[in-house]
Amino acid sequence: MSLLTDLINLDLSDSTEKIIAEYIWVGGSGMDMRSKARTLPGPVTDPSKLPKWNYDGSSTGQAPGEDSEVILYPQAIFKDPFRRGNHILVMCDTYTPAGDPIPTNKRHAAAKIFSNPDVEAEVPWYGIEQEYTLLQKDVNWPVGWPIGGFPGPQGPYYCSVGADKSFGRDIVDSHYKACLYAGINISGINGEVMPGQWEFQVGPSVGISASDEVWIARYILERITEIAGVVVSFDPKPIPGDWNGAGAHTNYSTKSMREEGGYEVIKKAIDKLGLRHKEHISAYGEGNERRLTGHHETADINTFLWGVANRGASIRVGRDTEKEGKGYFEDRRPASNMDPYIVTSMIAETTLLWNP
Repeated sequence: MSLLTDLINLDLSDSTEKIIAEYIWVGGSGMDMRSKARTLPGPVTDPSKLPKWNYDGSSTGQAPGEDSEVILYPQAIFKDPFRRGNHILVMCDTYTPAGDPIPTNKRHAAAKIFSNPDVEAEVPWYGIEQEYTLLQKDVNWPVGWPIGGFPGPQGPYYCSVGADKSFGRDIVDSHYKACLYAGINISGINGEVMPGQWEFQVGPSVGISASDEVWIARYILERITEIAGVVVSFDPKPIPGDWNGAGAHTNYSTKSMREEGGYEVIKKAIDKLGLRHKEHISAYGEGNERRLTGHHETADINTFLWGVANRGASIRVGRDTEKEGKGYFEDRRPASNMDPYIVTSMIAETTLLWNP
């Protein structure tokens, strides 16, 4: 195995200028990530300089067998923490050969919203709190839990330390450092309320870059758990009963919200979000009704309410924002399996472009 490890870690810079680019895209389910690698003649830092590529969409649930070619358009470049050197990870979106976005390409519509001059002028910032659960591979049961049984009730596990309370930290720290290496604006990690559940935060990042970073962070996490022989779940309620679900709380601010008088802008934006509550909920992740029950730090899925420092609300405003009269708010409704392209662009559209 030592020879295999040596080959995996082989530094190619002494023998060739060629690099490996891992092209990454979202598959047909809207949550599965796919990737394949190609050799390029030298280092690339601008995605527009990368060649387009194609794949068999009939094998990913994205095209029929008789017309299976889907084209990959490179959109964002990150450093590759697995191959290192000048090798790169490339976030792509997906198109027909005629140049039309395929139905599962949610980035294309988001890019249109974020390129709107009214949105660009407000420089929207996002901070996304991605929760996830680590599962034992063959039994789909959280790491650290006795197989077929349950640990003690929630309470000791949130931000905990110790072998009897914290499970999977080696994976979490590996992911943290790999994301920093890749150039993702990851801002922190913590253990969550349910044992075996963790969270990482991306942001603040501007516009569509926040979503590119979340997708690449998810990809890196999938790769690390693959190496560790553990399964990562983004299910919003992986364990039924008296256990916390998993969300993707989305923190948001605009230039006007961050300036003097911003609190009034925040309240008007929240009012707009309330008027479109049903539309947002329908786009905020599959199975979210199992999580948004009004219990376990959530608001009921059919109810829209906001409050200061209220973790049982749909929208939470921080005490500092209220005190300073400017800042940001947190949309607590998105599920852990949400598509960040959909959620971030929808928040921008509702608060900046939509007129009730």
